Amino acid sequence: MLQRVQEASVRVDEVVVGRIGRGVLLLVGVAKGDTEADADALVRKITALRFFPGRTPLDLTLAAVDGACLVVSQFTLAGTLRKGNRPGFERAEDPARAEALYLRIAEGLAATGLEVATGRFAARMAVDLVNDGPVTFVLDCEAGRVL
Repeated sequence: MLQRVQEASVRVDEVVVGRIGRGVLLLVGVAKGDTEADADALVRKITALRFFPGRTPLDLTLAAVDGACLVVSQFTLAGTLRKGNRPGFERAEDPARAEALYLRIAEGLAATGLEVATGRFAARMAVDLVNDGPVTFVLDCEAGRVL
């Protein structure tokens, strides 16, 4: 999930571990079956996506506005709410594999020259943000393509 923000930060045990100004908060949930190709496709899509105002409300890329990324792992995005009232997490990827794909996304974004901050994988985090717009997109990948 991608949210355009005026600013965002993440704390672990009341200590700020990641902070950005204008840019995007990226909440990353990794499901079983997600691949490196999917992570790379997300990086390509996020860097090419025009979701900042310019001549039109959704005209400029993250790089064009000198924006930053705060990348936070969120396994609950792989949860399901189909049965009963308690979420199920059978679709969530094994933590070691999920962390590797989460880091691949963060590192891929940084490799494009964007400023990237992260949360701490598997930690209990407090995320603060000031939504801009609000503009929020849910991105999903399959077979190395953004759906």
